[in-house]
Amino acid sequence: MRVLFVSWEYAPHINGGLGKHVMELAPALVALGCEVHVLTPRLSGGASRESSAEGVIVHRVEAAQSSGYGFISFNAEVNQAIELAGLRVSGEVGGFDLIHNHDWLTATAAAALKHAWKIPLVATIHATERGRGQGRLLGPQAERIHTLEWMLTYEAWRVIACSHFMANQIHEYFETPPDKIDIVANGVRIMPTPFASEAEWLNYRRRFAEDDQPIAYYVGRIVYEKGLHILLDCWPSVLQRYPRARLVIAGAGPYLNELKDQARWLDISDSVIFAGFISDAERDQLYHVASVAVFPSLYEPFGMVALEAMAANCPLVVSATGGLTEVVTPHVTGLTVQPGNPQSLAWGLLHTLTHPEWTAKRIENAFATARDSFGWATIATETLSVYKHVLSVWAADSWGKWEG
Repeated sequence: MRVLFVSWEYAPHINGGLGKHVMELAPALVALGCEVHVLTPRLSGGASRESSAEGVIVHRVEAAQSSGYGFISFNAEVNQAIELAGLRVSGEVGGFDLIHNHDWLTATAAAALKHAWKIPLVATIHATERGRGQGRLLGPQAERIHTLEWMLTYEAWRVIACSHFMANQIHEYFETPPDKIDIVANGVRIMPTPFASEAEWLNYRRRFAEDDQPIAYYVGRIVYEKGLHILLDCWPSVLQRYPRARLVIAGAGPYLNELKDQARWLDISDSVIFAGFISDAERDQLYHVASVAVFPSLYEPFGMVALEAMAANCPLVVSATGGLTEVVTPHVTGLTVQPGNPQSLAWGLLHTLTHPEWTAKRIENAFATARDSFGWATIATETLSVYKHVLSVWAADSWGKWEG
């Protein structure tokens, strides 16, 4: 089976969970016997065409410079370039059996290629614009994105959601029939310790805290819906019990300056480290030295970072919202707290730090869950089942069998 992934993100251009998902799913499908090509804009370098060590064939499309454009106009122009490149690549490789598009950012190109080739389109919706807006569309750009999301769900033969929460949103926001939606979770790689010795572990940890200082750790995009303002609001309560605790917030995003101002206003700047953008290697190292990972999201379609913490044997506190409730089992694999509630979040952090014996048991359970239920081989097998079902139904259908 020859499959074309169409994705706005692929290494070295990765901004969030979408790019990580595509990077991991593609080679896992190759391992199952698929021939996977990735069609993606060339936004952060990388060769125009390359084959990864795992056998994924990547085609990067030159994109116009975005200066002077609104993002929606820029996106539309890039989609036209992706469509033209897809037509060329198809001729070079002998065509594709199926297209798998990821999110609205490449929706128009994927839909155009579907109709040009008359083959099925599968779409994964990783998040929704209305969901990011807490149920509202905040302005003309959000309305345009919502329209593109609807179009993608309409054009797709099947729609993949990463959680029941996302499946319900897709049905509610786009009127997608529930029997058109398949639920396939995100996956994770088990994360062995990146340190060769205890001394190396200790030296790295001392970059952020002294030996007697607990570390709470957040990693991800710095945007409002991640609830980091709630985390800062709760931090003075944590400091009352653990005055030498340190909070490490890693990541970049448009909400960073507001958070720094909030930390100064709360007079907690000395105990909060804004680490900025970090590499995947640094992310993994921090998971292994942190006393607790905390994700206080207000909106979270899945919660990939929580799964990464589980795979790294890092204790976990998350807000009970969205897909996080499907990843983390309360008091079994982590602690869940009330979204938007600083007092509840402080309770979760303090409970984790104060009861190491209970925390250790949750770590053990969480690691086993990540290993046994969320490995990429499992996720790829479930995705391949969706492909096979689509191609079976399509083969028996009249669509695409006539010359138009």
